[in-house]
Amino acid sequence: MLTHLAAFTGAAVLVALAPGPSTVVILRASLRSRRAGTLTAVGNELGVLLWGVAAAAGLSALLVASRVAYDGLRIVGAVVLVVFGVRALRAVRRSAVPSGVPSGVPSGVPDGAEAGEGGWRSVRRGVVTNLANPKAGVFAVSFLPQFVPASVGTGVPLAAFLLLLAVWWTVIDLAWYLTVVTLAGAARRVLGRPAVRRRLDQASGIVLVGLGARLAAETR
Repeated sequence: MLTHLAAFTGAAVLVALAPGPSTVVILRASLRSRRAGTLTAVGNELGVLLWGVAAAAGLSALLVASRVAYDGLRIVGAVVLVVFGVRALRAVRRSAVPSGVPSGVPSGVPDGAEAGEGGWRSVRRGVVTNLANPKAGVFAVSFLPQFVPASVGTGVPLAAFLLLLAVWWTVIDLAWYLTVVTLAGAARRVLGRPAVRRRLDQASGIVLVGLGARLAAETR
């Protein structure tokens, strides 16, 4: 069992390092404030845990077996990513410097307003980003069972072991994203400058819209 857990840990670390929509959303939140980034990461991991619990209960298998369920969640996920992307692009317009305003002084909604948004909103953003991705559900139901030893099912219930893997996967994923939040916080002095911030918002918006479009267009 320890051998399987060690193998699972290595695989989960590699999965966490792979960039995706969650990385973009958490990074952008981290540039507003460390609190926003941390809460968004926590929300994302709640989504990971829910997918893991669903896999342990066999619910994620519906996404594999049902084309309708998968496509429905895929379209919802695509809409969510596009909405987040459009919001990022709108933030670029709001922070644009109008003529007559000294360089370096942003207009529109200041960073402080976004940084002070409610904690629940940040958590919700992370949860929605993760749960709206059907690939996460399919991945959970196909990834976790690979690391179940043959002995499980006799002394230890299968569902209990899958739940253990799901919790450990969540912990590993959270550790990585908290590292991302910390690194973004350390670079905020540079990345938080109005001109740089606008470019990052623009880039993240384009990436999210692109990911949403790709998710909407893909076929199984």
